[in-house]
Amino acid sequence: MSAIIDNPFTIFSIVLVAQWCAAYLGDLFRTRVRPVETDERQDFDTVLTATLTLLALIIGFSFSMAVSRYDQRKNYEEAEANAIGTEFVRADLLPAEDATRVRELLRRYLDQRVSFYLGGEHQLGEASTESAKLQSELWSSVAHAGAAQPTPVVALAISGMNDVLNSQGYTQAAWRNRIPVAAWVLMGLIAILSNMLLGYRERKTDVFILLILPVIVSIAFFLIADIDSPRGGVIHVAPQNLMSVSQFMDAHRRELNQ
Repeated sequence: MSAIIDNPFTIFSIVLVAQWCAAYLGDLFRTRVRPVETDERQDFDTVLTATLTLLALIIGFSFSMAVSRYDQRKNYEEAEANAIGTEFVRADLLPAEDATRVRELLRRYLDQRVSFYLGGEHQLGEASTESAKLQSELWSSVAHAGAAQPTPVVALAISGMNDVLNSQGYTQAAWRNRIPVAAWVLMGLIAILSNMLLGYRERKTDVFILLILPVIVSIAFFLIADIDSPRGGVIHVAPQNLMSVSQFMDAHRRELNQ
């Protein structure tokens, strides 16, 4: 199920076909089994309007949930970049040898974090392993300096490293925070039933008019799935802040080499 939700194009195709089939079945039931009686039309229109309104509300709420999660991922990317950049500067508070090692490890760690945002699913396992290894080395470096020189100044650098490690955990949690599968199922069922009722409603136009609502709702589903999916689709969180920190580190390295 997660593989389907992670692919907005698959969501669009499945929802479009399911809704069109539901509308066609509703129209088929009306023409061949039981048409809507004259005295039932007003009540039926009331039920249809209420169902479509409910569908619109659920789509709106789901879109709001997806946008809030997208904003959360953007905010944590910014927080992670700030934490890494701050710790890179605070490395000056460490002894010279430890400061050089911490800066080099931070450069490598930053490259892994950028790859996390830009890489595909097949690269996640390797990137996660390398990031965990670098985190261990980073903490060992500042812990060694803290043990050798337990001063408030060094403690500030250790605190900054703690922020770096915590920010990565917050980012991971934000990427796992997705719209629940139950919400997708409920929204899909209401969309299917809405189209079935719409197909059952008496009309004078061609049956292909029933394709309009499925297309519109499918586009809404696609947009929600695209925003909610960290890697699938076309809308992603770009590591702009992390890349800015990387440029700052490169500039700092060039200054030292001059």
